[in-house]
Amino acid sequence: MERGPVVGAGPGTRARIRAVLGCLVQVLLWVASALLYFGSEQAARLLGSPCLRRLYHAWLAAVVIFGPLLQFHVNPRTIFASHGNFFNIKFVNSAWGWTCTFLGGFVLLVVFLATRRVTVTARHLSRLVVGAAVWRGAGRAFLLIEDLTGSCFEPLPQGLLLHELPDRRSCLAAGHQWRGYTVSSHTFLLTFCCLLMAEEAAVFAKYLAHGLPAGAPLRLVFLLNVLLLGLWNFLLLCTVIYFHQYTHKVVGAAVGTFAWYLTYGSWYHQPWSPGSPGHGLFPRPHPSRKHN
Repeated sequence: MERGPVVGAGPGTRARIRAVLGCLVQVLLWVASALLYFGSEQAARLLGSPCLRRLYHAWLAAVVIFGPLLQFHVNPRTIFASHGNFFNIKFVNSAWGWTCTFLGGFVLLVVFLATRRVTVTARHLSRLVVGAAVWRGAGRAFLLIEDLTGSCFEPLPQGLLLHELPDRRSCLAAGHQWRGYTVSSHTFLLTFCCLLMAEEAAVFAKYLAHGLPAGAPLRLVFLLNVLLLGLWNFLLLCTVIYFHQYTHKVVGAAVGTFAWYLTYGSWYHQPWSPGSPGHGLFPRPHPSRKHN
């Protein structure tokens, strides 16, 4: 039996398919927009709460002090226990670069949309420059401590042979190992980034409360910062569980907290500083005058 010619879809059918696909795309965009709006509102409300920020500081302290106890209850062969894991190489080793990129975009948008002034925007962005200087200075200080407290050793099958080489450079050049007190730079950096990001992101709640423009791009950048903050908390927990000695981690976190206190808790409240997050962005309510 011969088959008749196959008739393709007519113009009417193709039009209906395009209409259905167009409606589906609009529904997906509406759902994504609703989730973006709801998620940013709730995250801003949480990060903007002073009480929750104090609890967050207590959480970071608990992670560093008690987190190492979890090493007895986790799998030591997990991917996060390896120094060469993806997150350690791509994120932890470049934590300040990721923080500057995401947080810099957020601060730029918030300050400029609130003030429309380039000088004010540059002043607020200078806090990230200070943070970079803190990170670089702390890294050099940690290396100096290791140099001053270290000694040169040569690994042997019977043990370690101590050499009288005076500094790290000559020791490593001779093919030996330099061992000193090593403050955990990763714990320092992750702690400092967590405190810094929580402080900067808390401004978004007041920004929304003042009815300033908050379109989808700004809300998306804010949520990306929230996700990065969550990632830093997770990687900080992995670091204190799997890597470094206990006192090295505690000292690193303590130095990071102290650096945050000196900048965000003290200096940024002075008039000759870059200013605290949100400073000068929102109009102050005028006190009402009482008439006798």
